[in-house]
Amino acid sequence: MADTAITKPIPVTVLTGYLGAGKTTLLNRILTESHGKKYAVIVNEFGEIGIDNDLIVESDEEIYEMNNGCICCTVRGDLIRVVEGLMRRPGRFDGIIVETTGLADPVPVAQTFFMDDDVRAKTELDAVVALVDAKHLPLRLKDSREAEDQIAFADVVVVNKTDLVTPDELAVIEDIVRAINPTARIYKTTRSGVDLARVLDQGAFNLERALENDPHFLEHGHEDHVCGPDCDHHHHDHGHDHHGHDHDHHHHDHHDHDHHGHDHHGHAVASAIHDVTVKSISLRGGEMNPERFFPWIQKITQTQGPNILRLKGIIAFKGDAERYVVQGVHMIVEGDHQRAWKDGEKRESRLVFIGRELDREKIEQSFLACQATA
Repeated sequence: MADTAITKPIPVTVLTGYLGAGKTTLLNRILTESHGKKYAVIVNEFGEIGIDNDLIVESDEEIYEMNNGCICCTVRGDLIRVVEGLMRRPGRFDGIIVETTGLADPVPVAQTFFMDDDVRAKTELDAVVALVDAKHLPLRLKDSREAEDQIAFADVVVVNKTDLVTPDELAVIEDIVRAINPTARIYKTTRSGVDLARVLDQGAFNLERALENDPHFLEHGHEDHVCGPDCDHHHHDHGHDHHGHDHDHHHHDHHDHDHHGHDHHGHAVASAIHDVTVKSISLRGGEMNPERFFPWIQKITQTQGPNILRLKGIIAFKGDAERYVVQGVHMIVEGDHQRAWKDGEKRESRLVFIGRELDREKIEQSFLACQATA
């Protein structure tokens, strides 16, 4: 047991969000609350985060220790160097949180943990978490593609500062987030008060765990599940949770958002959705022929890579008893067998692409052409 405890990679959470979305508040909570865990927080510029100096035990120039055992360090250049420095420190971290500056694209940070073999041997990309400011999101989306990218790329979206908007405005924000990213989990909070267990150690990039947290990710026409601050269930039984405690179940299909003029907030949604440039394409097919599927996914990610923010899916291969899970970031795709198909489980292939300027028809036709012929 001791050996496996040592070799288990440390989960890395990438935290994104605009200035003012509440990242500093969340990071300060991680660095000061008595949660009994030891986290390393990597921030871009230590000065920006505004940590109370009384809480800091001085050590070497780049690493500051907190009195709850967590540490904070600055990255002024090479993220890999900072992470390697952390890995050499005595003692074990429960997790590493990397904060990206306001405008920054989370993709290169995520790719660092995919690409570098040394970093990858000791750490594991866990999830990308985006904080959004409920009040200013529509404005941000008008101003910049980065705000949209952050949401499109996230596994978890924390809609913060909900106390500053009306319930109708909040419903609009949720619809916008869903339109950009139908698979992310959404939490609504004030003052970054999200339960840390809901944002850290999510296993979103772990192929074994990728979909256990998110069984509805590939369900056809799933109900969207949005959690309020007091949501108390653990996301393993989405379908049965109709207690209405702050769970909004939208039954409409997010591909036709503009036609929802009849919604009580339809017009606002239509205009905000109009600014959204990211689309998601959900594909479903039967059993695939691996000799067709692998060259296809390779080709599509190489040619369309810059336009693909994320892709994930479960593939059924003909004659293969196990489900095959794939996920990707831009041009990097990973896949692995996950578990055996259960008795009575429908052996079908599902794939979701989130990106820009993707030709839905072409992608769908070429995907279906990979099916194994009977």
